[in-house]
Amino acid sequence: MTFHMAVQRQPRDPSLRRRLATRTAIIVAHLLRPLPPVVLTRVLGRLRRGAGAATYEQAESARNRVLGASLGMNALQACLQRSLAVTVLCRMSGTWPSWCAGVRRTAPFTAHAWVEAEGRSVGEPGVAETHVCMLRVDP
Repeated sequence: MTFHMAVQRQPRDPSLRRRLATRTAIIVAHLLRPLPPVVLTRVLGRLRRGAGAATYEQAESARNRVLGASLGMNALQACLQRSLAVTVLCRMSGTWPSWCAGVRRTAPFTAHAWVEAEGRSVGEPGVAETHVCMLRVDP
């Protein structure tokens, strides 16, 4: 049985300042993506310092901005870079969602990265039930 999932593409943000911030977050996420997990969590741990916890609405808004800014962020294989971009974008506004990375609970094995706020996965319903979080950087 095959399971297909598509991420909804969001409309572009009209504000130049917000678009530049979103693009910057995507570039930073691209640079963070190849880091080994231990180094990545250490870097994220330092980035989060001084930030307050993001609300679900703030994290969802950041996710929508990232999805609207780049077609590549809408792909399933882009979950790591997408979650990092959302986290960095939230940090640029002074907040921090929980960044999570884990594996699927049942076969076949798949790795996944996502963002949570207020105890809920942002824009990805059901992730908490289908995946086990192995790496987490909380506010």
